[in-house]
Amino acid sequence: MEAAKSDRLISLDVFRGITIMGMILVNNPGSWGSIYPALEHASWNGVTPTDYIFPFFLFIVGVAITLSLTKRKERGDDQKKLILQIFRRSIMIFLIGMVLHGFPYFNLSTIRIPGVLQRIAVVYFCASFIFIKANWKTQAYIAGGLLIFYWMIMTLIPVPGYGMPNLYVPVITDAGGHPLFAPNLAGWLDNLLLPGHLWRQTKVWDPEGLLSTIPAISTALSGVLLGAWLRTNNEKTTKIVWMFVFGNLGIVLATIIDMWFPINKSLWTSSYVLFNSGLALHFFALCYWFIDVKGITWWTKPFVVYGTNAIAVFFLSGIGARLMGLIKVTNDAGVEVSLQSFLFNNLFLSWLAPIHASLAWAIMYVVVWLGLMWILYAKKIFIKV
Repeated sequence: MEAAKSDRLISLDVFRGITIMGMILVNNPGSWGSIYPALEHASWNGVTPTDYIFPFFLFIVGVAITLSLTKRKERGDDQKKLILQIFRRSIMIFLIGMVLHGFPYFNLSTIRIPGVLQRIAVVYFCASFIFIKANWKTQAYIAGGLLIFYWMIMTLIPVPGYGMPNLYVPVITDAGGHPLFAPNLAGWLDNLLLPGHLWRQTKVWDPEGLLSTIPAISTALSGVLLGAWLRTNNEKTTKIVWMFVFGNLGIVLATIIDMWFPINKSLWTSSYVLFNSGLALHFFALCYWFIDVKGITWWTKPFVVYGTNAIAVFFLSGIGARLMGLIKVTNDAGVEVSLQSFLFNNLFLSWLAPIHASLAWAIMYVVVWLGLMWILYAKKIFIKV
């Protein structure tokens, strides 16, 4: 691919901002017992719109890697120094994720080690390293190779101590917290290496666990490859057409592979990567067409505001939600409840059906953080990690 000079893409910030808004929306319902099905993760196999959000973010991380590092790679900047800078940034993102999980008690004996920001950190480092060391063809081979490798180890390697390989959800446990039936290999490895530091809803495996981070790297590499395509000298309409072509190819392949290796967010299966990378290509192509080609930008500002402080708003909104759950107030009945519960009940649940009230609270939370980030944006304060 012949590289061309590229200006900053507004569509990149918009895509990122929409994704972060989606993360905050689905992470902060008024009540976890009253959620629209589309705003919940699939129970196991299959996908809901909520399952698009995280891979979309990793996809855009990949695009940003190409656009931000290409010039430094082309002019021959010292690779060791560049990789060290990337490593430092990855460590910072990982530690921020740990702070978010530990706040406010920081119980190191039970703190969850895997997580969204932690996966972003690992994937960002690996994808950046591959980008620096390999050309676009090798990057594509690595992305495909990782998906095949993950498919093979998950479906061919027996689970130690349990027997034949499987793709079951390892959540049914005995009184001691041990699985009552064979866990899949990813869950087994999480429980072996990180016991007591896993997702609190399961205790024995983690949806952002160790083994499933391998195909997540391919998700980011699909974005890296799109970044390379965006920097070519091809006409913008040609770029968009091929985004749709490869997006359709990813979705079709995912649908076929789903018969043997089901689309599954918790396991981050190879079919899940192909499906979401295909959808991400479609979505980015639409953003690119409307914003950077046709110049229709009147609607983009809120998303740009979110997208330019993405990691910061994700972290701060998580801390804010945690604080509202910890702060106690007395309601009209004289009962002590959390501040979040008090506000939710009085602002929304008092006049809306529970499921509508829950969504209204989540939307309000997104809007509140939009206002706070808008202040930073107006003052040109961009919190970089």
